[in-house]
Amino acid sequence: MPSTPDSPPNADARLAWLRHTQVPYYTQWGSADWVARIVEDGADPCDDANWRQSGFTDPDRYRFWAKRLCGLACIESALDYWGIRRPSRAALLDDALYHRAYRLRSDGGVDVLIYRPFAEWIGAAFGVQIAVLTETSIEDIAARINANAVAMVSVSPEIRYPDRANLHRGGHLVLLHGRDPSGVWFHNPSGVGDQQTDVYLCYEEFDRFFAQRGMILTRPA
Repeated sequence: MPSTPDSPPNADARLAWLRHTQVPYYTQWGSADWVARIVEDGADPCDDANWRQSGFTDPDRYRFWAKRLCGLACIESALDYWGIRRPSRAALLDDALYHRAYRLRSDGGVDVLIYRPFAEWIGAAFGVQIAVLTETSIEDIAARINANAVAMVSVSPEIRYPDRANLHRGGHLVLLHGRDPSGVWFHNPSGVGDQQTDVYLCYEEFDRFFAQRGMILTRPA
């Protein structure tokens, strides 16, 4: 079951500097250097020779799902960082669908990612404790990152262009793995260029894209 979030961090925690280093980075697609071509130029993701590396064999299924699997890319990073064995992304998707963490709609769309069934599934399958947080500031979520915990948070995919004005908040997940008194470090599974891995944004800039919800992931004891 998802854990109950603990009490809000105190001011000292918000001001502390903590960063996990060497956290593996995974894009939603086959290759990091293909992301810009896919999201900016509309390239066929199956033109990337590495599209099968995540375990997909059906190109149409891969095209449909790859753009929706930011959450699985994030959890893969955390599991691999902690040395926890996992199946391929395609197999993770099958499990996620079985546990209703993703839900196919009658109109052909998908409800992604549904936090509480996701937390229950990941907890049972891998022993990772997950606390679901809503209506929580980015500073308070960042302060909950500790030596054994990282965070997945909901932002607009427009965060890949932090210098541009954005229209939305939420709809995409990134992995927070560090913070200091001024901002956060994160991996963006759909980032481009230097906005992919170990990205740093100050809290004010990050908050423009942030939907005030996310999950704290704590490694098994």
